[in-house]
Amino acid sequence: MHALIPVAGIGTRLRPHTFTHPKVLLNVAGKPILGHIIDKLIDEGITSASIIVGHLSEQIIAYVRKAYPDFPVDFVEQEMPLGLGHAIYIARHALKEEPVLIILGDTIFDVDLRPVLKNPVTALGVKTVEDPRRFGVAEMNGSAIRKLIEKPEHPTSNLAVVGLYHIHNTPLLRTCLDEVVQKDIRTKGEYQLTDVLQMMIDRGERMETFPVEGWYDCGKPETLLSTNKALLAKGSSYGPMDGVIICEPVFIAPTAVLSNCVVGPNTTVGDGAEVSEAVIRNSIVGAESRVSKVLLENSIIGSGASVRGSYKRFNVGDASELEFY
Repeated sequence: MHALIPVAGIGTRLRPHTFTHPKVLLNVAGKPILGHIIDKLIDEGITSASIIVGHLSEQIIAYVRKAYPDFPVDFVEQEMPLGLGHAIYIARHALKEEPVLIILGDTIFDVDLRPVLKNPVTALGVKTVEDPRRFGVAEMNGSAIRKLIEKPEHPTSNLAVVGLYHIHNTPLLRTCLDEVVQKDIRTKGEYQLTDVLQMMIDRGERMETFPVEGWYDCGKPETLLSTNKALLAKGSSYGPMDGVIICEPVFIAPTAVLSNCVVGPNTTVGDGAEVSEAVIRNSIVGAESRVSKVLLENSIIGSGASVRGSYKRFNVGDASELEFY
């Protein structure tokens, strides 16, 4: 089966990191987001993919070709950010007669897809959320989807569509993509995939849902850190180090150099990073960065960054007031 992976988003909510790196190449639990996704697809039996790229596309192309030389991938450039529906539209050459899997490139999933891929019915991954206004939502009629609404102001359902789409009727998907773009049907200024899927439903396509409990959002700093924590909970990875206290779970790259520090829990340290005389927890330290004499918590340190502090010693008497910067 073929997969479509749209990764053209700029990732404004993850700035300043996405000024220099595509969102999908940010490190989570020792691997870029896109690496987690491709590994999952290969494990599930996906045999090829089309990746829709845009912002800093050359970095994505270089990473995939180096990390996955034996996985057949073609790249499609989305020159204008006109929405998810438009991203799939420009990759419509990959839509043959066979079913296709669409998976968003900024979210990591932990779900068994094999039963879904064997099901001869179009199915969308969903998760019950407290605030569905950030997502496309599915209104149900029994086991079938009745209506899809993109980021509703007043949600009538809390079933969020989380970015996994197994499309069985690809010819109809292609027809509806063409119509949405040619008739310039937009929602919130963009060509939405939810509008395309709703058009398919209106033309008789049955769509069901499947639950995705292991859904890890990587769209904001706080969710990137929570995803890092969730993935590290599956197991630590680090080698022996003298003078370092490890509080699992952690990922410490083999080429990282650590001394006189406390690392973890829920911390990733990238390739070539140097950490000394520091305490770091619930954080991501990028490749080739330098961290010394600081206490870091809930922090993201970009690749090649330098963070240095200084320790202070005080002898302060009773009823004193001290301020330092």
